[in-house]
Amino acid sequence: MSNLQKTPIGRVRGLGSAKEGVGHFIGQRVTALAMIVLVPWFLLSLIKVGQMQHAAAVDWLANPLNAVLVLLTVGAAFYHMRLGLQTVVEDYIQGSGLRQAMLILNTFVAIALFVASAYAVLTIGAAAR
Repeated sequence: MSNLQKTPIGRVRGLGSAKEGVGHFIGQRVTALAMIVLVPWFLLSLIKVGQMQHAAAVDWLANPLNAVLVLLTVGAAFYHMRLGLQTVVEDYIQGSGLRQAMLILNTFVAIALFVASAYAVLTIGAAAR
């Protein structure tokens, strides 16, 4: 980036673009679009499954299409959550060390939640077979 493209304060500090904003923006929008379709399906499915007996609910989740859609829903939701919380932390946490710790914790929690969800879906699917 040339000096002409930087703001005056950016030239003084030697700072430029972090080059992460566009990817973050696109990630937020793509997951939001995915969830526009997936979340209504997921909620209607939860209502339907809630009215089933246990064995029928397990069979429903063992269906590969339902299992994949559930995993896509929770994956998109947890990734969207991670990106949103990252923005909040970057905007409102002032201490550099605390900010880094919160960003790392945010990533680990999102990954842990997805792994736990995937394990649950795969375990139920395997038990039904």
